[in-house]
Amino acid sequence: MPSSNSLLPVRVENLELRYGETLVQRGLTFTINPGDIFIVMGGSGCGKSTLLKHLIGLMRPTAGRVCYGATDFWAADEEVRQRLMRGMGVLYQQGALWSSMTVSENVALPLEIYTGLDPATVREVVAGKLALVGLSGCESLYPAQLSGGMRKRAALARAMALDPEILLFDEPSAGLDPVSARMLDDLILELRDSLNATVVVVTHVLDSIFAIGTNSIFLDDESRTMIASGDPRWLRDHAESLKVRHFLTCQEPAAPQAGAVQ
Repeated sequence: MPSSNSLLPVRVENLELRYGETLVQRGLTFTINPGDIFIVMGGSGCGKSTLLKHLIGLMRPTAGRVCYGATDFWAADEEVRQRLMRGMGVLYQQGALWSSMTVSENVALPLEIYTGLDPATVREVVAGKLALVGLSGCESLYPAQLSGGMRKRAALARAMALDPEILLFDEPSAGLDPVSARMLDDLILELRDSLNATVVVVTHVLDSIFAIGTNSIFLDDESRTMIASGDPRWLRDHAESLKVRHFLTCQEPAAPQAGAVQ
């Protein structure tokens, strides 16, 4: 596994995202620092999840660089990319648990694939991860037997199985009731502090953005680029872009005035 902080900071430089000839985002430049809870925000269809796929190695950018520490991810060979990816834990939007496997089997899978741990040690690690997310006693249950919030927590335990330096979440609150969503936000904060991890969260949910975010970027679906970055609370009150301030205050954008920055 990578040595401590070998993936950090994450530097994204002039990144361009496309599906074929369709431009999704361009000119993305930002830094994710150690300890950040970094929010990728914007309206539906702006490319938030697409950006996440480029960060975790599922899609190659059309142009630009993604650097983990001193390593240019997409310029590295496959062996190096695989090593870097093992330092990341990903929580997908729907959890993506294997329905035919129990909770403990789902969490154990990365350990069985990527480590040489013996079965007894794997069971011990799995029990510890499930305890961290409040699912002790649920080891033998199947995903269909869990509530939506419990499935998200089980998927989070699997994402933490290899003790990643970076946790990346795609719309973690999607499909959850407000109480479960707030519990998940609290859990993210606890894990960031207890594991000394850096967290990247793709979301458009304002309650979560303000509850956990320490840094952020805003992706715009019209100009196809980021139009703001910084602490989301500061952006809510001081962003130059009216669109960003309206998004963060749940207001409908007013008709632009002459000279206004959009």
